Amino acid sequence: MKRNLKRNIVVMAVLVFVGAAVYLNWSYNSRWGAADPGMVAAEDAAMLAAEEQYTAASAGTEEPSVAVNAYFDEARLTRQSSRDEALQLLEQACSGQDASQDVIDESMRQINAMAAWNMQESLLENQLLAKNFKDCVVFVSDDGITVAVPAPVEGLTDTQVAQITEAVVSNTDYAAQELNIIEVTE
Repeated sequence: MKRNLKRNIVVMAVLVFVGAAVYLNWSYNSRWGAADPGMVAAEDAAMLAAEEQYTAASAGTEEPSVAVNAYFDEARLTRQSSRDEALQLLEQACSGQDASQDVIDESMRQINAMAAWNMQESLLENQLLAKNFKDCVVFVSDDGITVAVPAPVEGLTDTQVAQITEAVVSNTDYAAQELNIIEVTE
């Protein structure tokens, strides 16, 4: 009885915190909008650079699994560093003495969009790892979602593609047509 009461209290506390987080996210979303297309292009360019580095690493003498791990590590690092740079620029734009309210509002919209993307990326990456993918990196933008997953030389199976598509469609507002899957060969 005592154990159930403690468990119920913990569950209620978690629900209250989740509800507060959802409310705060909703309130920020209702005030701010979408991200800057320039930032999205910069993130896409960073992702392509990481993919090129992976290609160069896999062409070397490294074992394929080492090269694949390097790709995912580099992709995560590139994604985070590009977001950190964008965040810093947005914060500078907000804190400028001559910043208009429109600039501040737009910067806040973009910061909120990046925060929402980070949450979606983490959620999707965790779900794909739970679906027995060895590793993955998810990139979310206004234009769509890109998922990079390790794949055998013969490519992903239809079942694996369906698992990725189901995870994206069921956890985001994106349609299957807005999903791009990159197969990183092992």
